[in-house]
Amino acid sequence: MNGVRTTSGTMIEPFGAKFRKLPKRALKRVGVVDVGSNSIRLVVFDGAARSPAYFYNEKVMAGLGQDMARTGKLNPKGIERGFSALARFAALGRSMNIEPLTCVATAAVREAADGPDFQHRVERETGLKLHVIDGEEEARLSAQGVLLGWPDARGLVCDIGGNSMELAEVADGKVGRRVTSQLGPFRLQQIDSDKLRNHISGILGQLAEEMGTHHERIYLVGGSWRAIARLDMERLNYPMTVLHEYRMTPETVADTIAWIGKHDLNTLRGTVGISSSRIELVPLASHVLSQLVEVFAPKELFISSYGIREGLLYEHMSAELRRRDPLIEAARFTEKQMSRMPGFGKKLYHFLLPLFPDISPERDRLMRAACLLHDTAWRAHPDYRAEACFDNVTRANMAALSHPERIYLGLALLHRYKNNRAQSQMAPLFDLLDEAEILSAEILGKAMRFGAMFAIDDPADAGTLQLTPGKSLELRLTKTGRELMGEVAQSRFQSLCKSMNVEGILS
Repeated sequence: MNGVRTTSGTMIEPFGAKFRKLPKRALKRVGVVDVGSNSIRLVVFDGAARSPAYFYNEKVMAGLGQDMARTGKLNPKGIERGFSALARFAALGRSMNIEPLTCVATAAVREAADGPDFQHRVERETGLKLHVIDGEEEARLSAQGVLLGWPDARGLVCDIGGNSMELAEVADGKVGRRVTSQLGPFRLQQIDSDKLRNHISGILGQLAEEMGTHHERIYLVGGSWRAIARLDMERLNYPMTVLHEYRMTPETVADTIAWIGKHDLNTLRGTVGISSSRIELVPLASHVLSQLVEVFAPKELFISSYGIREGLLYEHMSAELRRRDPLIEAARFTEKQMSRMPGFGKKLYHFLLPLFPDISPERDRLMRAACLLHDTAWRAHPDYRAEACFDNVTRANMAALSHPERIYLGLALLHRYKNNRAQSQMAPLFDLLDEAEILSAEILGKAMRFGAMFAIDDPADAGTLQLTPGKSLELRLTKTGRELMGEVAQSRFQSLCKSMNVEGILS
């Protein structure tokens, strides 16, 4: 049986058996509370089980673990802020009819001398039961959160909190070796500045011996890493601000850390909107990240917005559910909730498939997702529908979608509603694609633009497409298709043929 192991060795079952008994694509709202050393967060998940949406998300920077390395106890102000937050979260859970909330506590509560007292007070006065997990279990759950968002993740997951930092291997959909350390910024605040580098280096050396240095990718989990990535975006004038799957290289990390050191932190905080309690930890986190890259020598680093909370959900997914594509599941759920004709997207995909005889698996999944999403912005004002469609998908909470893939999908959906992308406010984002990818997205979008209005129920009932690459695109019409092939449909068909640089033939 799946479950999460607490520090006492007890197995807990988040969300109970109800989660496993739900239909494969369904998910009843479930709530998770993550009690960390710096922040306490409530997340309520809803939507498709393989790609859950965030129905509710609230964070309080309580600072439970601040000064704990020096005092051995939880921060007194943090205790009161934390208790207040948990009392509120318990009330929110009751008001949303989400009981019980699954509450997991990590380094601060497990290591503080008065951690058990805080745990018991919370349960006594709020009814919330805090499940305190050890460092290796924390690493495992964080890694599972990465697997929820990246089914094919392969490399090293690095989760930094206030008082600890965990590492875990991921490959082939499984979590391998894992280890915990005391490299959280709160602990590093107690180290003399002239000894800091050697202190970090010594711990990272031990971690490297245990985990190996052969990992080409590192997946970064935690608020301090996200803050550094957001500053990296600012330095590079990166056109997107979506942090999930943001890619950095060792070179850009080094340049950004040097850049941070030359700027006033308060000025940076105001520019990018990072909280004061988070920005003050950035210099110490930067020291750790700099040496982490130096010791483990990855080729690339990716930011993951998914961690322990998502790992708890992944814990109770069946093997079959885990194998599903999160992007396609999210697109299916969105189509069901927001399109005029749920189910049409699959028919549109099959109708258009002959246009792409050599499509790669990576591009095929984007085409599937685009067809499922092609009608989900229909409620937007017609004048803004194309831009709204692009904006929705590029900023959507969708997993297993790189930043260039977000732009490709958004551009295809933009062309679903609009022939021309000239003067688009989204133009700076197009730079994340090369010219061939931009043309490919345009062709897919114009194909959907034609197919979506060619027939109301199933375009295959009205005709079939036959492509002779480099020469012609033939639309073979049925009797129904000839009746439907009006002036607008012909215009859209010819626009598609022009983008494909082929002759359009009606037969």
